[in-house]
Amino acid sequence: MKELTFLVNEADEGGYYAEAVGVGIFAEGDTMEDLKKSIKSGIECYYENTNNAPSFAHLHFVKDETMAL
Repeated sequence: MKELTFLVNEADEGGYYAEAVGVGIFAEGDTMEDLKKSIKSGIECYYENTNNAPSFAHLHFVKDETMAL
């Protein structure tokens, strides 16, 4: 059971983008459903000819916030 972690951010122009940690997989989508489809497609493409494909994708949501001091 191999798991792949994605850092998910909200795009400034709307929607979401994600980057896999330690692997060159990037995904984007206008909705969360679109993003998940894009992530799944990216994983399938990246691991197309190997038996090392992960069984799970962990989506870690990143939120940047600025605070005045």
